[in-house]
Amino acid sequence: MRRAYIDWARGLAVLLMIEAHTVDAWTRTSARRGPAFRDAIILGGFAAPLFLWLAGVAVVLAAAAAVRRGGTRQEAAEAVCRRGLEIFILAFVFRLQGFIVTPGGHPVTLFRVDILNIMGPAIVCAGLVWALVESPTVLAAAYAGLAAAFALLAPIVRMWAAIDRLPVWVQWYLRPSGDLTMFTVFPWAGFVFAGAAVGAVLSAGRERLAGLGLLARSREHRVHAGLALAGMALVWVGFYTASLPAIYRQSLFWTTSPTYFAIRVGVITMAFAVLYAAEQAAGRFGVALTALERFGRRSLFVYWIHVELVYGYATWPIHGRLPLWGVALAYAVFTALMYGAVVIFDRLRVSNKQITLQYKASAV
Repeated sequence: MRRAYIDWARGLAVLLMIEAHTVDAWTRTSARRGPAFRDAIILGGFAAPLFLWLAGVAVVLAAAAAVRRGGTRQEAAEAVCRRGLEIFILAFVFRLQGFIVTPGGHPVTLFRVDILNIMGPAIVCAGLVWALVESPTVLAAAYAGLAAAFALLAPIVRMWAAIDRLPVWVQWYLRPSGDLTMFTVFPWAGFVFAGAAVGAVLSAGRERLAGLGLLARSREHRVHAGLALAGMALVWVGFYTASLPAIYRQSLFWTTSPTYFAIRVGVITMAFAVLYAAEQAAGRFGVALTALERFGRRSLFVYWIHVELVYGYATWPIHGRLPLWGVALAYAVFTALMYGAVVIFDRLRVSNKQITLQYKASAV
């Protein structure tokens, strides 16, 4: 059964993603000083970690669901790995689209490292780990260990002299290189593994208590309460360790610091538990957050179309020209337009399915 609160989480990530990009692209220089702009950037900065974290959750839930439907563990792992490879390929297709739609860029930008370039390989790795480890407890621990490792190694990898001897295309995945590197493997892939650890915890209880109704629901309540406490603990650990002397020769809090990684994972984990509680409450009162859920189900579609609209020629007249209140208003209008695009997309999908079914029926 599809979980609405996970779609809500993706929908929230979509809203944060649009906010981050519109604030970055449309805010004028004079408005980029002060706490309001700073807070908007920090808030929007949670979009990418949330997307990656949710991708990790989905890896384990999807693989476990495939096995419950009768597939083998190998088949489930292969499906996850194929999805990761598809996302990695889509990263280059996306860049090719941008190169065509917004001409004038250098061909080398086709190889720019963005979130999909990191998400795809990380999903493949998470799928391989799932295939190798059958125990839910060991699996969750393995994912958590990988997440911690990617966070702790980030400052070291960026300063590692041996990276200079690697091909430049590989360097872009390990160390920032101006506009050619939006994301790096360390620490960003760690968010996928952190999400996969939560997915392992969620899927473990579902497998053991499948079909037991109230008992399974009670167990899920306790799991999410535990996730909320774990999230709070991570936030506390992150802020506490940030107050201590650094153990690295060079590390930046906002980019490579494991402390900020822990804070973001903690906040995301707490928010996930809150969304679960909100879904439970909404269900009791018959409330449905249809728009947010719809955004969540079409998150890749929104990502695909909105970037060129925000940064491309379509909105060129307002690039770097709006005050923050103007950006807020434009954000609201643009988000409404994106939702309209999602509605049209869904209707076209339904229409195409109906045409296909009618064609098959007439063929018989």
